[in-house]
Amino acid sequence: MKTVVVFLADGFEEIEAVTVIDYLRRAGVKVTTLATGKNNCTVEGAHKIFVAADETLLNYLSSSGGKLPDAVYLPGGMPGASNIAECDEAVKFIKQMDEEGRLVTAICASPAIVLPKTGALKNKKWTCYPGMKDNAGSYVSTHKDNVPFVTDKNLITGRGPGAAEQFAMELVRVLTGESAAQKVKSGACQR
Repeated sequence: MKTVVVFLADGFEEIEAVTVIDYLRRAGVKVTTLATGKNNCTVEGAHKIFVAADETLLNYLSSSGGKLPDAVYLPGGMPGASNIAECDEAVKFIKQMDEEGRLVTAICASPAIVLPKTGALKNKKWTCYPGMKDNAGSYVSTHKDNVPFVTDKNLITGRGPGAAEQFAMELVRVLTGESAAQKVKSGACQR
């Protein structure tokens, strides 16, 4: 069974988090949600929706024995993306995932705000929420505009809330294969 950890920080974009978590779980992926930078599991979304994460990032790191999941996912939203970027443990974890060739995925503001701190954008094409790309410094040159998502090597990035379903289905496809993705698509009555 494939495994994914999802970082949730106060100010995360709810559509991006819940849509991806739901579709991955429909596909049989083991998803663990982690509250970053907190001592408790309650995380407040950008639109005042509270979510109970499965555990804190610090607890996960201390109990995982250094075993990495197959993928890490960073929903966007502001200040959610900034809060992840300010969490040293999260940045270190994402950097390790990238260096080991594990799947690093992010949508909306997170590709431009978080990933430049990790090196995950180096020599890869990517996308993010319109207007955020300038936050990515030297990585702006490989940014792609007006696409719902970009997959390049071990990196999948998405544009924003309106692309959450397409982005989620790309993660399902990459992690579980085309057949499983078609089952999820059919079961969810997607267009």
